[in-house]
Amino acid sequence: MSQSKTLLALDVGEKRIGVAVGDTLVKIAVPFDTIEVDGKEIERIARIVVDEDVDTIIVGYPRNQSGEATAQTAFVEAFASQLTDMADKVIFQDESLTSVLAEQRLKSYGKPYTKGDVDAQAAALILQDYLEQQA
Repeated sequence: MSQSKTLLALDVGEKRIGVAVGDTLVKIAVPFDTIEVDGKEIERIARIVVDEDVDTIIVGYPRNQSGEATAQTAFVEAFASQLTDMADKVIFQDESLTSVLAEQRLKSYGKPYTKGDVDAQAAALILQDYLEQQA
C-alpha cells in the first residue's frame, strides 16, 4: 500500500490566497483557509506546510482563454519561487475557470459566502483537478 502524501493547493491572487488541502490516498480536496496578502503570507503558508505535514504544494497557474501567459502568470511564478524550500515539490496546475466554477458551486449551496470562500473553493478545484490527473 502506498504512503499517503499531504498536498496543499494555492489559488494565488494579489489580495488573497485561497488554500485547500488533500492527500494522495483519499483524493478529495477540501477548502482550508484564505490568507490575506499583507506581507506575511509566506510565513502563514510555511506554518500550514509544517502543521499539515505537506509534501507537495500545487499552485494554480493562470492563463488567458487562448492558453497564453498573462501579467498574473508572471506574478504567480514569482510568488511560487518563494515556496520552493517549503515542500518536496512545488507544481503548477492549470486554474482555468476555477474561480467561476467555485462561485457557481457556492451559489448552489444557497448560503451567503465571501470572496475568500470563493478563493478557498477555487484552490480546492485546482487540487481536485491535480488529484484526478494523477489517477
